[in-house]
Amino acid sequence: MAPTGPDRRPTLADVAARAGVSTALVSIVMRDVPGASAATRERVRRAAEEIGYRPDNRARLLRSSRSRLLGVVFGVQHAFHGDLVSGLYAAAERVGYELTLSAVTPERDELRAVAGLLQDRCEALIILGPQSGTTALADLAARLPVVVVARSVRSAAVDVVRTADDEGVQLAVDHLVALGHRDVVHVDGGRAPGAAERRRGYRDAVRRHCLTPRILPGGLTEDDGAAAARALLAGPLPSAVTVFNDRCALGLLDVLRRAGRTVPGEVSVTGYDDSRIARLASVDLTSVAQDVEQLTTLAVRRALDRLDGVPVRQREQVVPPRLVVRSTTAPPRRER
Repeated sequence: MAPTGPDRRPTLADVAARAGVSTALVSIVMRDVPGASAATRERVRRAAEEIGYRPDNRARLLRSSRSRLLGVVFGVQHAFHGDLVSGLYAAAERVGYELTLSAVTPERDELRAVAGLLQDRCEALIILGPQSGTTALADLAARLPVVVVARSVRSAAVDVVRTADDEGVQLAVDHLVALGHRDVVHVDGGRAPGAAERRRGYRDAVRRHCLTPRILPGGLTEDDGAAAARALLAGPLPSAVTVFNDRCALGLLDVLRRAGRTVPGEVSVTGYDDSRIARLASVDLTSVAQDVEQLTTLAVRRALDRLDGVPVRQREQVVPPRLVVRSTTAPPRRER
């Protein structure tokens, strides 16, 4: 039995140890929200009764005044953010929460997007690929739990759920080299979240294959990809290109094809995110997929853990990517 006494009340952790389940699962049962089986609920409640656990009245009052809203900040320029928002809705619904959204647009910055959510009594914020600096995010986390998705943040106050971006580009380069490509260029994402990690992954991969790295300026949008394609067309065309994201890759593909260059006949192209754009039949883009379900489930769970005071052992959770091969990559022409 967990140690108890005048100054020691049983905690959620004590109930979890007694029932042989995680603290998070005990929290689900005690909050009476979806996410635990009937058998587990019975075991947890029996364990709580055996050690004399009683929910704190102050905590119960706090829960009764909760908005049960999670605020989500997303960028309208990011096609992948739409996929993440869909996943967050599903993950929040499973634990009895709702989302309220606030968009970052070319005319509406991140500060205004966050301010709108704070007025809505959101219990926690989930920010997708934020542009704000580490200090600003840490200051925000001092007010309420903040979970950042798709960007690394070096602050103990901010929780992070992200894909291993460097590994994703390495998967793309390895795929292209296995097909026989020896001239692989990377179109980068500038200062966008994840861009530095993807550049690093590209450099590490090409050097591992004893190739020479070549990086061109790119960005988030089709216009950025189009500009990169025009730069490629001004010189000898490489046999393969890895691109920062799917939207940028779409712009690159459009300009190459309008110039009469064939994909993958003359040049193979890979994107990143495996967004809805990549999966369109007219695009059919080979792309690095991020695990939307796992990213969003982890983000919602971490927000609720912070709200419930569940101890966090690992502030940053990194999800491995995978490569989805489609019709924009093939062996270089000379190898066929």
